[in-house]
Amino acid sequence: MTPDRFAAELESSLSHAFPDGTTPASAERYFSSLHLEDLALATACADGHEAAWEHFIRAHRPGLYRAADAIDRTGGAREAADGLYAELFGLTERDGERRSLFRYFHGRSSLGTWLRAVLSQRYVDGLRRARRLEPLPTDEEAEAVRSEQNASPPEQARFVDAIQHALTAAVARLEPRDRLRLACYYAQNLTLAQIGRTLREHEATTSRNLARTRRAIREDVEQQLRHTGMSEAEVAECFATVSADAGPLDLKEILPEERR
Repeated sequence: MTPDRFAAELESSLSHAFPDGTTPASAERYFSSLHLEDLALATACADGHEAAWEHFIRAHRPGLYRAADAIDRTGGAREAADGLYAELFGLTERDGERRSLFRYFHGRSSLGTWLRAVLSQRYVDGLRRARRLEPLPTDEEAEAVRSEQNASPPEQARFVDAIQHALTAAVARLEPRDRLRLACYYAQNLTLAQIGRTLREHEATTSRNLARTRRAIREDVEQQLRHTGMSEAEVAECFATVSADAGPLDLKEILPEERR
């Protein structure tokens, strides 16, 4: 990949994040927060570079299959994972151009995290399509179905509320230094270098610690959701739904003390 091609992808990512434009300082903070190696790999795969695709398969297929098995331990999500490769490779064309799902990756999360979110959404979409194909309930069942639907709040609100409570509890259990690092990065929009200077640690150490904390929060939240009675599929649907639309969920409100 040429420097000009990657520069164009960076500009595309910036435009997607700030459609109304931004300041040079904000752009610098944004670029410093990106997962650049993952963005380069995704761009090369989208452009059809065979070596990049082979590297992607070696590096990410095992993790994608592990994520599929975590979503559905009966193996039902493996089909969604296999089907995802066709979308990532780009078997369909539009206006003579191969359309790869990688075009929607902008480097704001790690490629592994993004793949798990896409896989979860594809699995949930498949469940919803299957439900639409189920036979209509009989007259005896119809009243029970209507009663159940009326008694349940909208799924979006339920999932956001569940994530909010679980996330608040998970963040509260963090060490103060980890909580401060999160607040600096997500609430105050400081760069990794600025956080490193504040906490007197190397920039790379800051990055690793943030990644470790995010993993710990994710595992904590997943465990809490399971304890509420959610199945693995429901946990995946919860994360996919909130990732697509977080509603009123705001980390700045979860970290009030560190923000002051």
